Amino acid sequence: MTTLRDRRQLLMYNTGWAIVRAMPERAAYAAFRTIADIAWRRRAPSVRRLERNLARVVKDNGDDELRTLSRAAARSYMRYWCDAFRIGDWERERIVGRVRTVHEERMREPLARGQGVVIALPHMANFDHAGGWAGMSGTPVASVAERLRPEALFQKFLTYRARLGITIWPLTGSDVNVMSKLAEHLDGGGLVCLPAERDLSQRGVPVTFFGEEARMPPGPAMLALRTGSVLLPLTLAYEGREPHHGIVLHFHEPVEVPEERANRITIMTQRVADAFEAGIGQHPEDWHMTQRLFLADLKPDDPRRNELVTS
Repeated sequence: MTTLRDRRQLLMYNTGWAIVRAMPERAAYAAFRTIADIAWRRRAPSVRRLERNLARVVKDNGDDELRTLSRAAARSYMRYWCDAFRIGDWERERIVGRVRTVHEERMREPLARGQGVVIALPHMANFDHAGGWAGMSGTPVASVAERLRPEALFQKFLTYRARLGITIWPLTGSDVNVMSKLAEHLDGGGLVCLPAERDLSQRGVPVTFFGEEARMPPGPAMLALRTGSVLLPLTLAYEGREPHHGIVLHFHEPVEVPEERANRITIMTQRVADAFEAGIGQHPEDWHMTQRLFLADLKPDDPRRNELVTS
């Protein structure tokens, strides 16, 4: 049932969405930059969690340097949200033309021979822009997302992503077998993109990430093994000054399947984590991880501390 709180939240989002779309571009991005600065100065809980994660990336930085970095990251995160409200109105030329790629052939070559590709990516820069670029350049994307409340808001996000060429399957609240749907897409030589540094299933595998223990979702490795697809880590970064900014997509080395069957998923997931380390280390300001990620930051009763290892 839709609650009063859900209706209020939907009204706020719809109103904000309409206002941001109607604003001149420079004014819209300036407003979101101001929102980021206010949250940063007040040290909102999300900003504090962001700083704790970034502290692992820049271990040698002092407190002042970390604060400067977290401000840039907060601004980058709010740039993403301004993008999200406005990207539905962008022309194809803008979406495709403002993407620069590094080693794009690592994705294109398997697809050209009919082999599926599983892209594993962290929460960096703008996933929607990257998915729109792929979809509008001839490679429709399938992915997953947390189900938002209220349902009408979730459907709104699904609709605008569908216009970009991105099919989203909800992780919860549906009778659909998401893994089977993604596997079907890959078996047809398709492209699947999965956010992969934060485990939401409580079945994550242990990895070492920036020198600390974390858990990451096994889904990308499992799908690649199940379908014979290429597992390809991707990191993203913003480029240029808003509102004329774009994104850079760095396709890392494909993750090879270990010869020994034991612990294949754990080994492959660790290699994805290693690629994420490299990309985030180069552009930490565009890593938008505002949730608890490292086991040391989890509450004592968090079930992720005692997850089973998937091998």
